[in-house]
Amino acid sequence: MAKTLTAKSVDATRPDTLRREIPDGGMPGLYLIVQPKRERDGKELPPVMSWAVRYRFDGRPKKHTIGSYPAYSLKTAREEASRLMRGVSEGKNPAEEKSFRKARKVDSVNDAIDYFLKRHVTVKNRSTTLKERTRLFDKDVRPKWGKRTMRSITRFDVVKLIDDTAERAPIVANRLLALLRKFFSWAVDRDIIDTSPMEKKIDPPGEEKTRDRILSDDEIRIVWLAAGKMGYPFGPMIRLLLLTGQRRSEVAGFEWKELELGGNNQLWVIPPERSKNRKEHFVPLSSLALAEIEKLPKVKPKEDQDPIFLFTTTGRTHVSGYGNAKKSLDKEILSIVKDEAMKRGEDPDRLTPWEPWTFHDLRRTAASGMARLSVAIHVLEAVLNHTSGSIKGVAAVYNRYDYASEKRAALTAWADYVTSITALRK
Repeated sequence: MAKTLTAKSVDATRPDTLRREIPDGGMPGLYLIVQPKRERDGKELPPVMSWAVRYRFDGRPKKHTIGSYPAYSLKTAREEASRLMRGVSEGKNPAEEKSFRKARKVDSVNDAIDYFLKRHVTVKNRSTTLKERTRLFDKDVRPKWGKRTMRSITRFDVVKLIDDTAERAPIVANRLLALLRKFFSWAVDRDIIDTSPMEKKIDPPGEEKTRDRILSDDEIRIVWLAAGKMGYPFGPMIRLLLLTGQRRSEVAGFEWKELELGGNNQLWVIPPERSKNRKEHFVPLSSLALAEIEKLPKVKPKEDQDPIFLFTTTGRTHVSGYGNAKKSLDKEILSIVKDEAMKRGEDPDRLTPWEPWTFHDLRRTAASGMARLSVAIHVLEAVLNHTSGSIKGVAAVYNRYDYASEKRAALTAWADYVTSITALRK
């Protein structure tokens, strides 16, 4: 009868002249494989040992290698052997599963990440999401786990990675935690691993506060004037952000072909591949928004091609560099604020600075402004292209009405309000 191995006895095992397989009496089917003794320059090298399970499948003897020692301790080797033998009793062949994983090239973390990005993220998300998730994997995951096997990643590994990231950037750590949870859940679903190391909840390390910055009427007026001083491309883009309430990426990537101006439509149609929820979105354009669009130059990529983007400097790609654009806008804002203060007889150097704000706050400001104008919440959600909110469950499934008239009325009322604000003092 095989002796029960102990951590001490395994650690004390030394190689012989022949390869050996030492059975573990504590876990039937588990073997410690000890490779023959090796020498280099007359000196004996450390022993090379690994774990394997032997079992019968379809009446034939089979062998499956678990991993090397001490990467797999006696305890973890027994746990893995127990899991594999349970699988055999359920009709699963570990050797075939291993061959299948190798064929898909998803044994290592790097391979699994590549497969995840290709088969899941690229298919179900926008290009901006793919770019951000690729960046998180490349910066924080691949350098530490890339060459390890997926099965070797433990809950402790995840917790340590998240905590290390949190010391540098708590909010990034939150994003990484959410991404890894999705990644390992996907790996379980694809039979790359059997259980997720994140099966037990791991709390986000960073405390996030929901932004609630809304520009006041006077701030809206000054932003409008400052955007007008900036000129093309960011000036009119900022104005459209405010007038339409759409996302920065959607406005920045606005293409001329997305305009429908026939009859009384005056629509901007955001295609599914550019909307966050992957659904076509219709944005009625107010006369003020149309006036901004009509003033735009049409920058062509080549002389023989039609212009593609409303906001571009090259003709080939839409605008980027939003951080620098915000700095330029802030300079124009400060200039206007100081000039108006001097006209009022105030000291321009003693003015109270604005509370920090972002381009996304223009979307929130527009939404809040329409709400103040008594726009119903379900119409407001339709304007913003939100998929969750006041209409849920069965009602959401059967409610396919686009609220076209109501959206147009809401955006027209908001544009009129912006006009009234900006006309107060120019």
